Amino acid sequence: MPEALLWAAAILLAVAAGWAWNSWRHRVSTRPSGTRPGRGATARTGGRRSAPPRPRGADRPAAKPRSRDTDRQDAPAPGEIWWADVPYADGSGSKVRPCLVLRADSRGADVLKITSQDKSDRDDHVRIPTRDWDPGAEHDSYLSLTEPTRLSSAAFADHAGRCDADLWRKVRSLRHLPTP
Repeated sequence: MPEALLWAAAILLAVAAGWAWNSWRHRVSTRPSGTRPGRGATARTGGRRSAPPRPRGADRPAAKPRSRDTDRQDAPAPGEIWWADVPYADGSGSKVRPCLVLRADSRGADVLKITSQDKSDRDDHVRIPTRDWDPGAEHDSYLSLTEPTRLSSAAFADHAGRCDADLWRKVRSLRHLPTP
């Protein structure tokens, strides 16, 4: 009997060591390589929680605590682009990503996700100019026009900028989306 307990303990230790090694490798592989221009020294890490590593180039600047700037509000407002912790549709985790605020109240906001993945072949996405609010971006992003996501106020990390006026008019004209 004691020999069986020793084997069970050895197996548990081996599984725990494997899990710890994999977790460490994931943290190291998703670490940002540097900061984005115009973003200061804080790096945004955005990425999956307890999920496989993201492809190269998927890193975004790390979420930083909200600051009390005098030139803007500290709460999301319609038409603004914010970095926020947005959950995956399947509920498997979340990642810090840019999003467009459609409607906001004291508890949170309805947002549309923005992705850097090329979605030019899809009708449910539209190109969104990126350089105005993400100076380090190498190309424009795509705004998902599918169902909005409701985020709590705590999910919003950093104000990025305002949506292009023409795109904002187009988004507001879509009947299936909530309006401010």
